[in-house]
Amino acid sequence: MAVTKGFPKETVEAAIAGGITLLGENRVQEAELKYAEITGSYELHLIGHLQRNKARTASGLFSCVQSIDKEETAAALESRLAEREKTIDVLLELNTSGEASKSGFRSRDQLLSSLDSLVNLRHLRLRGLMTVGPLTDDERAVRLSFAALRELFEEIRRAGAFHDFSVLSMGMSGDFEAAIEEGATIVRIGTALFGQRGSA
Repeated sequence: MAVTKGFPKETVEAAIAGGITLLGENRVQEAELKYAEITGSYELHLIGHLQRNKARTASGLFSCVQSIDKEETAAALESRLAEREKTIDVLLELNTSGEASKSGFRSRDQLLSSLDSLVNLRHLRLRGLMTVGPLTDDERAVRLSFAALRELFEEIRRAGAFHDFSVLSMGMSGDFEAAIEEGATIVRIGTALFGQRGSA
C-alpha cells in the first residue's frame, strides 16, 4: 500500500499513473481534499484513527477502514453506511506496543470481546487485523509485536465466524521486511516510496 499522508495531490496522481492501485491516508479531512477530483482505478483505505464525527464522510470516501478500535466507532460507521446502502471492508486495530500515544484496542481480550457485536453489523465486512509496530530500533520488540497480531489473527480465523478473514496489515517503511516475514499481507509504505514528507 502506498501511503500518501503529507504528500500533495500530484504525488497521488503520479503514483496512480505509475500503476499503484492501493493507497492509504491517515486523516479523513486530508483524504477528502486530496482525492476529491482524482480519477482512475484505485482503492483508498483509511489507516489512521477514525473519529465518530467523521464517520459520515469516511463512509463515502473509503473502501476500507483499517483502524476500527472501538465498538462505538464501528456502530457509527455502520449507521452512516446503512444510510448510503453501502458496504465496506474494515480491519480491527490492536495496540500491540502498549504505547499510550497509539490508537487501537488496548488488549487482545478487549478486541475479542468486540467480535460478538461486530458480527451483527451488516454494512461492515470484517476482513482482518492491523497494528502499528513500536517505534524502536529493537528488531526483537518489533517482531514480537507483529507475531502477537499474527497469533490473534490466526485464532480468529480458526473460529470461522467471519467470511474471508484474510488481511493482516502491519509494517511501514522502517520495518516492513520484518512484517512480511511475520505474515503481513499488506505493508503500508510512504517514505520508502516517495521520500521524506514535505520534500516530495
